[in-house]
Amino acid sequence: MKTAVLALMLVPGAAFAECRLALVLALDVSSSVDAQEDTLQRGGVVAALTSPEVVAAFFATDEPVALAVYEWSGRYNQEVVLDWTMIDSQAALVQAAETVAQSKRSHNDFPTAMGYALGFGAGMLARAPACLRHTLDMAGDGQNNEGFGPEEAYRAFPFQGVTVNGLVVNAADFEGEVGLIAFYQSQVRFGPGSFVEIAEGFEDYERAMRRKLERELTPPAIGSLMGGERNAG
Repeated sequence: MKTAVLALMLVPGAAFAECRLALVLALDVSSSVDAQEDTLQRGGVVAALTSPEVVAAFFATDEPVALAVYEWSGRYNQEVVLDWTMIDSQAALVQAAETVAQSKRSHNDFPTAMGYALGFGAGMLARAPACLRHTLDMAGDGQNNEGFGPEEAYRAFPFQGVTVNGLVVNAADFEGEVGLIAFYQSQVRFGPGSFVEIAEGFEDYERAMRRKLERELTPPAIGSLMGGERNAG
Protein backbone atom coordinates (compact mmCIF):
# COMPACT_ATOMS: atom_id res chain seq x y z
CA MET A 1 0.00 0.00 0.00
CA LYS A 2 2.80 2.43 0.90
CA THR A 3 4.44 1.70 -2.44
CA ALA A 4 1.29 2.62 -4.38
CA VAL A 5 0.83 5.85 -2.41
CA LEU A 6 4.46 6.86 -2.88
CA ALA A 7 4.24 6.11 -6.60
CA LEU A 8 1.26 8.43 -6.87
CA MET A 9 3.22 11.18 -5.15
CA LEU A 10 6.16 10.80 -7.52
CA VAL A 11 4.20 11.05 -10.78
CA PRO A 12 3.28 14.59 -11.94
CA GLY A 13 -0.46 15.21 -11.72
CA ALA A 14 -1.08 11.87 -10.05
CA ALA A 15 -2.55 13.49 -6.95
CA PHE A 16 -5.61 14.28 -9.05
CA ALA A 17 -5.98 10.74 -10.40
CA GLU A 18 -9.27 8.98 -9.70
CA CYS A 19 -7.75 5.55 -10.27
CA ARG A 20 -4.48 3.74 -10.86
CA LEU A 21 -5.25 2.37 -14.35
CA ALA A 22 -7.61 3.08 -17.24
CA LEU A 23 -7.80 -0.19 -19.19
CA VAL A 24 -9.69 -0.63 -22.46
CA LEU A 25 -10.05 -4.01 -24.17
CA ALA A 26 -10.48 -4.10 -27.97
CA LEU A 27 -12.14 -7.26 -29.36
CA ASP A 28 -11.74 -8.35 -32.99
CA VAL A 29 -15.08 -9.02 -34.73
CA SER A 30 -13.78 -8.89 -38.31
CA SER A 31 -14.93 -11.42 -40.90
CA SER A 32 -12.10 -13.83 -40.03
CA VAL A 33 -13.74 -14.41 -36.63
CA ASP A 34 -16.72 -16.74 -37.02
CA ALA A 35 -19.69 -17.00 -34.64
CA GLN A 36 -18.22 -19.83 -32.58
CA GLU A 37 -14.90 -18.02 -32.23
CA ASP A 38 -16.66 -14.84 -31.15
CA THR A 39 -18.53 -16.81 -28.49
CA LEU A 40 -15.20 -18.17 -27.23
CA GLN A 41 -13.76 -14.66 -27.26
CA ARG A 42 -16.56 -13.09 -25.21
CA GLY A 43 -16.74 -16.04 -22.89
CA GLY A 44 -12.98 -15.89 -22.45
CA VAL A 45 -13.12 -12.23 -21.45
CA VAL A 46 -15.91 -12.90 -18.94
CA ALA A 47 -14.15 -15.93 -17.44
CA ALA A 48 -10.85 -14.08 -17.21
CA LEU A 49 -12.37 -11.01 -15.56
CA THR A 50 -14.01 -13.16 -12.87
CA SER A 51 -11.13 -15.58 -12.28
CA PRO A 52 -9.69 -15.53 -8.74
CA GLU A 53 -6.27 -14.41 -9.97
CA VAL A 54 -7.64 -11.43 -11.90
CA VAL A 55 -10.07 -10.44 -9.15
CA ALA A 56 -7.13 -10.37 -6.74
CA ALA A 57 -5.14 -8.22 -9.17
CA PHE A 58 -8.03 -5.75 -9.59
CA PHE A 59 -8.14 -5.21 -5.84
CA ALA A 60 -4.43 -5.45 -5.07
CA THR A 61 -4.52 -1.85 -3.81
CA ASP A 62 -7.20 0.59 -2.61
CA GLU A 63 -6.90 2.57 -5.85
CA PRO A 64 -9.53 1.31 -8.34
CA VAL A 65 -9.25 0.51 -12.03
CA ALA A 66 -11.44 2.01 -14.78
CA LEU A 67 -12.47 -0.56 -17.39
CA ALA A 68 -14.01 -0.31 -20.88
CA VAL A 69 -14.50 -2.75 -23.78
CA TYR A 70 -15.18 -2.18 -27.49
CA GLU A 71 -15.45 -4.22 -30.70
CA TRP A 72 -13.58 -3.43 -33.88
CA SER A 73 -13.43 -4.62 -37.49
CA GLY A 74 -13.77 -2.34 -40.55
CA ARG A 75 -12.80 1.31 -40.72
CA TYR A 76 -16.23 2.54 -39.59
CA ASN A 77 -17.18 -0.48 -37.52
CA GLN A 78 -16.31 0.03 -33.86
CA GLU A 79 -18.91 -0.34 -31.12
CA VAL A 80 -18.68 0.17 -27.36
CA VAL A 81 -19.53 -3.02 -25.45
CA LEU A 82 -18.82 -1.66 -21.96
CA ASP A 83 -18.42 2.06 -21.42
CA TRP A 84 -16.06 3.33 -18.75
CA THR A 85 -16.84 1.67 -15.45
CA MET A 86 -14.99 2.23 -12.19
CA ILE A 87 -14.17 -1.18 -10.74
CA ASP A 88 -14.22 -0.14 -7.11
CA SER A 89 -15.96 -3.23 -5.74
CA GLN A 90 -16.43 -6.88 -6.61
CA ALA A 91 -20.05 -6.09 -7.42
CA ALA A 92 -18.91 -3.54 -10.02
CA LEU A 93 -16.57 -6.13 -11.56
CA VAL A 94 -19.32 -8.76 -11.72
CA GLN A 95 -21.68 -6.23 -13.35
CA ALA A 96 -19.03 -5.32 -15.93
CA ALA A 97 -18.47 -9.01 -16.75
CA GLU A 98 -22.23 -9.56 -17.06
CA THR A 99 -22.46 -6.65 -19.51
CA VAL A 100 -19.85 -8.31 -21.73
CA ALA A 101 -21.56 -11.71 -21.34
CA GLN A 102 -24.90 -10.29 -22.47
CA SER A 103 -23.45 -8.32 -25.40
CA LYS A 104 -24.22 -9.23 -29.00
CA ARG A 105 -21.81 -8.95 -31.89
CA SER A 106 -22.47 -5.77 -33.87
CA HIS A 107 -20.66 -6.66 -37.13
CA ASN A 108 -19.47 -9.86 -38.79
CA ASP A 109 -18.59 -9.13 -42.41
CA PHE A 110 -15.95 -6.40 -42.40
CA PRO A 111 -12.15 -6.52 -42.84
CA THR A 112 -9.38 -5.82 -40.32
CA ALA A 113 -8.86 -2.06 -40.06
CA MET A 114 -6.45 -1.96 -37.14
CA GLY A 115 -5.34 1.64 -37.57
CA TYR A 116 -8.94 2.86 -37.30
CA ALA A 117 -9.47 0.53 -34.32
CA LEU A 118 -6.46 2.03 -32.56
CA GLY A 119 -7.75 5.52 -33.30
CA PHE A 120 -11.09 4.61 -31.73
CA GLY A 121 -9.26 3.27 -28.69
CA ALA A 122 -7.27 6.50 -28.37
CA GLY A 123 -10.57 8.38 -28.37
CA MET A 124 -11.92 6.10 -25.65
CA LEU A 125 -8.86 6.73 -23.50
CA ALA A 126 -9.10 10.49 -24.09
CA ARG A 127 -12.45 10.51 -22.28
CA ALA A 128 -11.46 7.98 -19.61
CA PRO A 129 -11.49 8.91 -15.92
CA ALA A 130 -8.31 10.59 -14.71
CA CYS A 131 -6.00 7.66 -13.97
CA LEU A 132 -2.33 7.20 -13.24
CA ARG A 133 -1.76 4.91 -16.24
CA HIS A 134 -3.57 4.24 -19.55
CA THR A 135 -3.48 0.88 -21.34
CA LEU A 136 -5.14 -0.34 -24.53
CA ASP A 137 -5.40 -4.07 -25.27
CA MET A 138 -5.54 -4.91 -28.97
CA ALA A 139 -6.76 -8.48 -29.54
CA GLY A 140 -7.00 -10.02 -32.99
CA ASP A 141 -6.42 -12.98 -35.27
CA GLY A 142 -5.15 -11.12 -38.34
CA GLN A 143 -2.97 -8.36 -39.70
CA ASN A 144 -4.25 -5.01 -40.90
CA ASN A 145 -5.86 -5.30 -44.35
CA GLU A 146 -7.87 -2.08 -44.68
CA GLY A 147 -6.72 1.52 -44.43
CA PHE A 148 -3.65 2.67 -42.54
CA GLY A 149 -1.77 0.46 -40.11
CA PRO A 150 -0.67 0.75 -36.48
CA GLU A 151 2.47 2.79 -37.12
CA GLU A 152 0.45 5.53 -38.85
CA ALA A 153 -2.16 5.39 -36.07
CA TYR A 154 0.48 6.02 -33.40
CA ARG A 155 1.60 9.11 -35.27
CA ALA A 156 -1.90 10.42 -36.00
CA PHE A 157 -3.73 9.86 -32.70
CA PRO A 158 -2.95 10.92 -29.11
CA PHE A 159 -0.96 7.96 -27.78
CA GLN A 160 1.43 9.90 -25.57
CA GLY A 161 1.54 8.15 -22.20
CA VAL A 162 -0.48 5.16 -23.47
CA THR A 163 0.73 1.55 -23.42
CA VAL A 164 -0.66 -0.79 -26.07
CA ASN A 165 -0.45 -4.53 -25.40
CA GLY A 166 -1.40 -7.23 -27.87
CA LEU A 167 -3.30 -10.49 -27.62
CA VAL A 168 -2.55 -12.56 -30.72
CA VAL A 169 -5.04 -15.30 -31.53
CA ASN A 170 -2.66 -17.58 -33.40
CA ALA A 171 -5.32 -19.59 -35.23
CA ALA A 172 -3.08 -20.17 -38.28
CA ASP A 173 -6.12 -20.41 -40.56
CA PHE A 174 -4.71 -18.27 -43.34
CA GLU A 175 -1.45 -18.53 -45.27
CA GLY A 176 -1.00 -14.78 -45.05
CA GLU A 177 -0.97 -14.83 -41.26
CA VAL A 178 2.32 -16.71 -40.88
CA GLY A 179 3.97 -13.54 -39.54
CA LEU A 180 1.11 -12.53 -37.23
CA ILE A 181 3.08 -12.77 -33.99
CA ALA A 182 5.97 -10.80 -35.50
CA PHE A 183 3.49 -8.20 -36.77
CA TYR A 184 2.10 -7.69 -33.26
CA GLN A 185 5.58 -7.58 -31.75
CA SER A 186 6.99 -5.08 -34.23
CA GLN A 187 3.98 -2.90 -35.11
CA VAL A 188 1.16 -3.26 -32.58
CA ARG A 189 3.00 -3.34 -29.25
CA PHE A 190 3.63 0.24 -28.14
CA GLY A 191 4.92 2.11 -25.13
CA PRO A 192 7.09 1.34 -22.10
CA GLY A 193 6.53 -2.08 -20.61
CA SER A 194 4.30 -3.20 -23.49
CA PHE A 195 4.05 -6.89 -24.33
CA VAL A 196 2.25 -9.45 -26.49
CA GLU A 197 0.33 -12.43 -25.15
CA ILE A 198 -0.36 -15.38 -27.46
CA ALA A 199 -3.49 -17.53 -27.54
CA GLU A 200 -3.11 -20.76 -29.50
CA GLY A 201 -6.53 -20.50 -31.13
CA PHE A 202 -9.76 -19.14 -29.69
CA GLU A 203 -10.05 -22.16 -27.40
CA ASP A 204 -7.00 -20.73 -25.60
CA TYR A 205 -8.40 -17.18 -25.43
CA GLU A 206 -9.49 -17.38 -21.79
CA ARG A 207 -6.07 -18.48 -20.55
CA ALA A 208 -4.25 -15.83 -22.58
CA MET A 209 -6.63 -13.07 -21.49
CA ARG A 210 -6.32 -14.09 -17.85
CA ARG A 211 -2.49 -14.04 -18.01
CA LYS A 212 -2.52 -10.65 -19.74
CA LEU A 213 -4.94 -9.09 -17.26
CA GLU A 214 -2.95 -10.37 -14.30
CA ARG A 215 0.18 -8.78 -15.72
CA GLU A 216 -1.51 -5.46 -16.53
CA LEU A 217 -3.43 -5.11 -13.28
CA THR A 218 -0.59 -5.98 -10.91
CA PRO A 219 0.61 -2.63 -9.51
CA PRO A 220 4.04 -1.76 -10.94
CA ALA A 221 7.11 -1.09 -8.85
CA ILE A 222 8.21 2.53 -8.58
CA GLY A 223 11.21 1.87 -10.83
CA SER A 224 9.05 0.77 -13.72
CA LEU A 225 6.87 3.86 -13.34
CA MET A 226 9.84 6.23 -13.34
CA GLY A 227 12.21 4.59 -15.82
CA GLY A 228 12.26 3.31 -19.34
CA GLU A 229 11.89 5.00 -22.72
CA ARG A 230 8.90 4.88 -25.00
CA ASN A 231 8.83 1.99 -27.42
CA ALA A 232 6.98 2.93 -30.60
CA GLY A 233 6.50 -0.66 -31.68
